[in-house]
Amino acid sequence: MTDEFWYAQTAYGSKELSRQEPSAERPWIMRFAKVRLPWGNTDDITAANLLEKFSPKELRLHEGFKKEREEQIATNTLDPTPYGHIDFHIRDDHERFRYALLPASSHFWMYMSGGGKFMFYLFFIAGIPAYFLGITTGNDPIWESTKTIFIQVFSWLLGLPLLSWAIGSIVIKHFPRLWLKPSRGPIWELNRRTGLVTVFDYKNNGEYKKNGTIGELTAPFYEFDAYIATSPDSQGMPMNVLYLAHRYRNIVINFGALLCPGPEVQPACALWDFIQNYMDVSRPLPDLPQYEEYRHLDPTTADYDRRTGRNPRFWIDMDDATFKLVVREMHQRVANIDTFQRPNLMAAYVTYVD
Repeated sequence: MTDEFWYAQTAYGSKELSRQEPSAERPWIMRFAKVRLPWGNTDDITAANLLEKFSPKELRLHEGFKKEREEQIATNTLDPTPYGHIDFHIRDDHERFRYALLPASSHFWMYMSGGGKFMFYLFFIAGIPAYFLGITTGNDPIWESTKTIFIQVFSWLLGLPLLSWAIGSIVIKHFPRLWLKPSRGPIWELNRRTGLVTVFDYKNNGEYKKNGTIGELTAPFYEFDAYIATSPDSQGMPMNVLYLAHRYRNIVINFGALLCPGPEVQPACALWDFIQNYMDVSRPLPDLPQYEEYRHLDPTTADYDRRTGRNPRFWIDMDDATFKLVVREMHQRVANIDTFQRPNLMAAYVTYVD
């Protein structure tokens, strides 16, 4: 398989850009709220949460499950999982990075479990000094004060979060049919093979509800620019999130669900580097754990790995201590990223109106 036949003619190559139309003027609120990031001069970097998403231990578990499944298929003993038929609309491989979210019903049980656990530990830690303050300032004996505090306060303060944690965890672990539901479809897709960016439109004037169709807004990757939007949270702290906005049409991707908004701009800048590197077929796939099993399927990456002698099991055979060190180093590299000192290489091909 050669690059010529694998990649579409529309695939993005950072060294193959041509002159484009002047950009359309952005609405004033977008100019006010967003800072445009430069194209090019990327580092081999990503937001650290994308690196942590698949640890070597999880890769080994996945490899074991895959081998077991193949053996069961070969011996006709496969017992389908209760959610094996569900299409979660998520893809992250050598061809496409397609993102989707679980429905609200699934998030309900996840919030019950995770939120209950968090609140239990929070109230437990906060309750220790409150308990000692209560027994030392009260007039009743220590045992009577302790009994009163636990019955009137801690039974509710700790009991409700503990109950929420327990119910949510039991449902998630033992009743997958109850909580694990398919989403209505993907939200956006970055396609390395075609070089196209797609936003899936569910508004569509109610068309989706009538006949199940989903609108698709698609454009070449090089026609998008990246922006960091800053807005205050409930405490007034500035929170930064990465956007991808089309230069000529109203097509916008908010990456806040992929990378949670935060007070620092560096993670969003690192995510922009990752996106450029992922889409650029003139360079190999980003060297992240989740792509290791696909590297030989991407022509540019396979050729690079042959020339450099990359170990095909670099990530999966990595021990936990080394992986923690790599993650720590990535955090440091993200903190030192130089995005705002870079020239915008796309400016040689586009006249920006604003």
